[in-house]
Amino acid sequence: MSSSDTLSQRAAQSVAAPASSGSATVCGAEHPLFAAAPDSVNFRKLRKRLVREVRQTMSDYGMVREGAKWLVCLSGGKDSYALLAVLADLKWRGLLPVELVACNLDQAQPGFPAHVLPEFLERHGIEHVIERRDTYSIVTEKVAAGQTYCSLCSRLRRGHLYRIAREQGCEAVVLGHHREDIVETFLLNFFYGGRMAAMPPKLLNEDGDLILLRPMAACAEKDLARLSAALQFPIIPCNLCGSQDGLQRQKIKDMMAAWEQEQPGRTQIMFRALANARPSHLLDTGLYDFASLAPGEANGPAGADGDCGAALSMVSRLLP
Repeated sequence: MSSSDTLSQRAAQSVAAPASSGSATVCGAEHPLFAAAPDSVNFRKLRKRLVREVRQTMSDYGMVREGAKWLVCLSGGKDSYALLAVLADLKWRGLLPVELVACNLDQAQPGFPAHVLPEFLERHGIEHVIERRDTYSIVTEKVAAGQTYCSLCSRLRRGHLYRIAREQGCEAVVLGHHREDIVETFLLNFFYGGRMAAMPPKLLNEDGDLILLRPMAACAEKDLARLSAALQFPIIPCNLCGSQDGLQRQKIKDMMAAWEQEQPGRTQIMFRALANARPSHLLDTGLYDFASLAPGEANGPAGADGDCGAALSMVSRLLP
């Protein structure tokens, strides 16, 4: 295919719509995404809670740089719809001084309703780009029978999203991962990967030119489901990974659900633990200098009272 054909194909694959002209200064107005919102106390509490959690996460991790441009990834699932709604709500109120561009990567999965998202975004006046790339064929061809598609599918999708972000002049790619996603990823790495790692709310990509953001890191999945249902978003299920049985992540989901049923609040406790690491009480010699510890040293390990200020001070000197 010639370069001119490629450019023509890309132009045909991408659809842009003008950004909404609304602002927080319009008294009593709502962003179009909230036009069908229920007039109920429960919904207002839900909305307020999600807005508060997202604002707190953005503040804690220094996500917002005034005048920046964000590529907000929209898959058609409940989580990404909720992400778009909360960010649009904040921007509408004048609380998020960045430019938002919604983006859907159509991965050419059979039966994918390609008209749903463009029509939805245009109807609500949201600036967006839609691009079709057949990663489905690559994944089904490369992954052996009985293996899961998620890893390769995710890598291919992420590569295209980074490229689109650069083409759109964005400095951040924004994803809709929530609290349960983060805890599940930690447990997957813990049980199957032999490492302690999760999904950070803010991450610099390998090339160092884009920031990956997860503003809904502290939001509960059930709250996002409630928001999406209340606002009647046209949910598009993923028929690729959803068609596979025995996924490790699904096993983790089931296990967490059982834990939560047995002891409500356990997921939130695990989530808080990820932000309360104590290197001196773990086993990673790359994070803590165990070898140099000696009785009477001022920089000894944190005591039984849990005060790890000295330990963290040592870690700060060890890290590059």
